[in-house]
Amino acid sequence: MTLQQLTKSELDGFIKLMKVHKGRATELISVYIPAGYDVNAVQRQLEAEKSTAKNIKSTSTRKNVSDSLDKIVRILKEYKVTPKRGMALFAGNVSEVEGQSDIQSWEIEPPEEIGVRLYRCDKEFVLEPLELITAVDEIYALLVMDRKEATIGQLVGKRIETLQKMTSGVPSKVRAGGQSSQRFHRITEGLTKEFYKRIAEEMKNIFYEETKLKGILIGGPIPTKNEFVEGEFMPKKLMEKIIGIKDQGDTSESGLQELVILSQDVLAKQEIIYEKKVLERFFNSLGKDPKMTPYKYEDVKKALQYGAVDTLIISKEYNMEKSNELKAIAEQMGTTIEIVSSETNEGRQFLNLSGIGAVQRFGI
Repeated sequence: MTLQQLTKSELDGFIKLMKVHKGRATELISVYIPAGYDVNAVQRQLEAEKSTAKNIKSTSTRKNVSDSLDKIVRILKEYKVTPKRGMALFAGNVSEVEGQSDIQSWEIEPPEEIGVRLYRCDKEFVLEPLELITAVDEIYALLVMDRKEATIGQLVGKRIETLQKMTSGVPSKVRAGGQSSQRFHRITEGLTKEFYKRIAEEMKNIFYEETKLKGILIGGPIPTKNEFVEGEFMPKKLMEKIIGIKDQGDTSESGLQELVILSQDVLAKQEIIYEKKVLERFFNSLGKDPKMTPYKYEDVKKALQYGAVDTLIISKEYNMEKSNELKAIAEQMGTTIEIVSSETNEGRQFLNLSGIGAVQRFGI
C-alpha cells in the first residue's frame, strides 16, 4: 500500500473508517512518527517489540501482533526520511470472523504536521492525534431576532446548531384600554431595550470567551436588528466580530438556516457554502443531462479513464478503496476532485444517491 496524502475532509473520513475496527485482543497497532524523526530508530523499536510479542500467551494474538509489526517494518524500510508532515501507520487483524486472520495496514500523511511520537498495541487504533487535526477551527455566531423573539445559534464547520431561544414579553401594538399612546410607547420601548440587553448578555455568555469565534451574523426585520447593533448592547469585543447584518423575517430555528443562506457573500469561503455550490452544480447537471452526469462506480470510472470528467465528486463516507482508485485516475487526467461531507441536506442526498458523481466535459 502506498502513502496516502490526505486532505482535512479525507482525514475525517479515514478516522471514521478506522473507528469501525475493533480487536478481539490487544492486537491493533498504531505508530505515529513526526517529521524529521529517525525512521531507522522506529524500525529498531518495532523489531524489539516483535521480540516482546513472543511472550504473548494466546497463539492467535501473538501471530497477529507479529504479522502486523512485520507489515509496518516493511513499509518503513521504503523510507529514508519521514514525509514532510510526518506519518501515521496502522496495522492489525480486522477479520470479522473469530479464529480467522485478515491483517491489513494503512500509511497516511495528514494535512498538518504530526506533533507526537507514539507506538501502541491495543484493542482499538489510536486516533486522537488525527482527531486534533480535524477539529473545527472556526465558529460563526448566529443571531436572528425581532422584538418578540430571538434565536441564537452557531455555524460549526458545516453544522448549524441552535443554542438558545428567547422571548421578550413585549405587548402587541394594540394597547390596553385606558393607556395613553405615549405611555404605552414608553412601556414597550423599555421592555424592548431590556430584551436587547438580555440577548446581548446571552451572546456574551456563549461567545465572549470562544477562541474559535470567527465572526457574528445577525438577521431580522428592519429596524429591530439595526436598533440592536447600533445600540451597541454587546461588549466591544463582540461588536467588532459582526461581519454581516441581513434583512429577514424568520426569527425561529429555521431562521438560522435562512441567515446562513443570506450570508453567502460573507461565508463564500466557508465549506458549507462551497459544498452546496458543488453539489448544486452536480444535481442541476444530472437533471438536465443524466448521460453527462454519471454516479455509478463503473460509469464514473469509465468516464475518468476517457478523460471526459471535468469534476469528480466523492463523499467522505464513500468506500475508501474505491475512492482512492478513482482519485488516482482523476489526478492522472488533471480532473478536479471535490470531497464533500454528508452534513448538509445536499450532502446526505448525494450520499444516498451513491456517494460519487462526475460532471463531464464531453460525452463518451
